[in-house]
Amino acid sequence: MDIDSPTIPKRTLASVFFVLFLRLVAISCFWFGLQYWAMLVGYSLVGAGRFDLLSLPWKVASTGLAVVFPVASLGLWLAVSWGPVIWVLAAGGQILMYGFLPEIFGANRLIILLHILVALIYCAFRFVLWQESRRRRQQVSVDLP
Repeated sequence: MDIDSPTIPKRTLASVFFVLFLRLVAISCFWFGLQYWAMLVGYSLVGAGRFDLLSLPWKVASTGLAVVFPVASLGLWLAVSWGPVIWVLAAGGQILMYGFLPEIFGANRLIILLHILVALIYCAFRFVLWQESRRRRQQVSVDLP
């Protein structure tokens, strides 16, 4: 190997923890998706949540979330840029369901609080990663006059 060959930059501790955080959120999204699919096919809730037995708002919300959560899970697990975007859509759907339409879907404040907590942790990680990249850019200098 040549001495002047390019080296792969080391990952910072924050970026390693960020990927770990994304993967934990991905596992929870996959679990949410499995729960919605189990409800729709009648596997959970003693069959009371089967698709043909649901009201129209529940049909729309549960089928949408049953598709969006596994897609968000894949994007978060791979740590690609569209993963958090799809997660925001899914989390926004659940916040809309349980926060703004509790008379139709019931109230579930725990899910709302957990989605807000995940969003705040995500923003904190992005801020720390932005600070690190900014610091790295400032360290690079050209010694030309």
